[in-house]
Amino acid sequence: MAILKQWQQTSHPARLWHPISNSRIQCELCPRACKINLGRVGTCKVRRNENGRLVTLNYGKSVPMTQESIETEAVYHYAPGERILSLGNIGCMLRCDFCQNWTTSQARYVQDSHVAYYRPEDVVNYALKHNIRVLSWTYNDPVVWHEFVMDTAKLAREKGLKNLYKSAFYISEKGIDELLTVMDIFSISLKSMQDSFYRKHTGGRLQPILDGIKQVYDARKSGNYPHLEISNLCVTGRNDTLEEAKKVSDWMLTHLDAEIPLHYVRFHPDYQYTHVERTAIPLLEQARLQALNDGMRYVYVGNVFDTQSANTYCPECQTLLVKRSGLIAEPYMDKGYCPRCHFHPPIILPWEDANTDKTVLSIPDGLHCITHMFRGPVQACHIEQQHESDIYYQFVSKDGTPVSDINMNNCGRFMLSKSNPNAEGIRLYHHLNEPCQLFEVYDRAHFPVTEAEKTHLGSENVPVAFIPLKGR
Repeated sequence: MAILKQWQQTSHPARLWHPISNSRIQCELCPRACKINLGRVGTCKVRRNENGRLVTLNYGKSVPMTQESIETEAVYHYAPGERILSLGNIGCMLRCDFCQNWTTSQARYVQDSHVAYYRPEDVVNYALKHNIRVLSWTYNDPVVWHEFVMDTAKLAREKGLKNLYKSAFYISEKGIDELLTVMDIFSISLKSMQDSFYRKHTGGRLQPILDGIKQVYDARKSGNYPHLEISNLCVTGRNDTLEEAKKVSDWMLTHLDAEIPLHYVRFHPDYQYTHVERTAIPLLEQARLQALNDGMRYVYVGNVFDTQSANTYCPECQTLLVKRSGLIAEPYMDKGYCPRCHFHPPIILPWEDANTDKTVLSIPDGLHCITHMFRGPVQACHIEQQHESDIYYQFVSKDGTPVSDINMNNCGRFMLSKSNPNAEGIRLYHHLNEPCQLFEVYDRAHFPVTEAEKTHLGSENVPVAFIPLKGR
């Protein structure tokens, strides 16, 4: 019998299941509807038949909560620039061989040292303490974390917070019905319009995902009005053609509408699919123009940090409405309207008291300074510290010249993204007795954990950095 890892040794009652016979049960959370024998787990590896009842093994078990920006989740039309608290867990309903978070989505790879333990009130209180107003359920995929997501999202709503669901959406109709009672924003990844793609490369099927997207879209007509955006990961050699991209936009025009934002997202080689190059940027740009010409109103290119195709333009007069550099967003609208033609786009503006990091004029005395230069195409990083101390930071050029203001953050883990094209590195100032770690982030949806990820390098041969920054 296999030895259980520490994170697998406690369980929590699961939702959405029913008994069958002879202590067998059937899970109702995802389209697989796994029939699970006594003592066994479903395909996701984190839902188990325990004494004839379904339990979840990952309740409250998470990678460290991370403060990011809402653009990280391919959400461009809801509070641009807003800070979010991103949470990811263990396991997944899919088994993508190109997964960019495989160290947590594939339960067998999860190491006990990477797992944090939270209660719903811990998450909500942390967000309130740091003035973060959106909880983002993301990374590996929140479907498999359904019980903890529902409990925490309900409490968050009671405290005035918003909930964002970033998912590949391999979930049942019953599961979506529950989510619609607590979610404010859905960012759904539609990986391909080919069922054969899903069956071969993800272990899932296409139709349940299309049905789920339509279920969320239809809910917008019934008084419950969740915000919805769609992204399409263009995987090199598999669905990175204009024909495949057009199938996505055509389906959206037929079954949704032209106002729903669409993101064509650049892929980086990872996990079991590493022998190819990254998605060609010209293909993504052409796919965007094709979708706009076919009638889509808002189409973006994702995971490309130096493109104007991440900006939002007025569909009537092409005036710049929101400028995006990296993961930094600057709205230029006039009280929600185009400043030139006064068109009112379907963009929810940030709250008036925007909760961006505080800009400071000087660095306090007594702090330790370390400079890290980014490698290759890396554009962002996570900073992690044990305690919630003040960390000051500033982006610098190749020769160390500052190219940004000095800012401060005191979250336990937070993401920094360079927006200036001259930024080649970052300078951190922290207390000597409060060392921190820096993790390079390859793409916006990526959650780096340890050096173990270096065993799966992309074609550009830029491993994820796991760098302890200590006084020396």
